[in-house]
Amino acid sequence: MDLHHLRTHCLAKPGTTEERPFGPDTVVFKVMNKMFALCGDDPQPAFVNLKCDPDDALFFRENFEGVKPGYHMDKRLWNSVYLQSDVPETLVREMIDDSYDLIVASLPKKDRNTLESR
Repeated sequence: MDLHHLRTHCLAKPGTTEERPFGPDTVVFKVMNKMFALCGDDPQPAFVNLKCDPDDALFFRENFEGVKPGYHMDKRLWNSVYLQSDVPETLVREMIDDSYDLIVASLPKKDRNTLESR
């Protein structure tokens, strides 16, 4: 997966916005103003930070060299996933989907209902 496909996959999710709150070189993908993915514009090395269930986070780190504790994030809940690594593209997409779903599940019911009606 490259950064273009990552961006396309993230923006296809309902209610997703793309912002740059940390400066011009860092892209943040949010749903209902809550971050679910962030990555840099630099393709070398291209990686994305994704929220993750704590048990899954450890599993992925133990089984893939391309998954590290989240860079500048809560290491218990976030992973940095390197896009040009041993992590299959299908798994990267699933990890993005899981991150999005974790954030949506944490939203107030009113916001979840707003997303479902889109």
